[in-house]
Amino acid sequence: MTPPVPCLWFDGDAEEAAAFYTSLLPNSRVGRVLKSPTDTPSGPAGQVLTVEFTLAGAPYVILNGGPGYPHTQAVSFQIHCEDQAEVDRLWAALLENGGSPMACGWITDRWGLCWQIVPKRLMELIADPDPQRAERAMNAMMQMIKIDAAEIERAADGAEP
Repeated sequence: MTPPVPCLWFDGDAEEAAAFYTSLLPNSRVGRVLKSPTDTPSGPAGQVLTVEFTLAGAPYVILNGGPGYPHTQAVSFQIHCEDQAEVDRLWAALLENGGSPMACGWITDRWGLCWQIVPKRLMELIADPDPQRAERAMNAMMQMIKIDAAEIERAADGAEP
């Protein structure tokens, strides 16, 4: 038995989405593109049915299933970034061509898929053994759209915004 592979339902943009996602992170690539051998409710024979891809070493599939099942915040991709430059780069890429920022480091890409762009330092600060320090870090993060690790660090240290 093989491990489960997440399958993402899209409305016709499977190849474009897979190419975009694999451009974001190292150890990513587009794999097999399967075209439908027959007409389906989502499109005619010959249309791309599925795209297999690897994102940061993990396998995924996108199914061109047609309209009817939009993405929700109930499923998101959480990316832990080494530094603020990586946060900024991913944030800008996901905003391109119709992405939408949310709160607390969440962003929706142009296909409606949700991402959490999280500096690793944030996770360290909200897990700080000093409960007041962790609380200040968490409270600072809750006020942000895109996470700013330096600002959270200052808040954790007790600096006023």
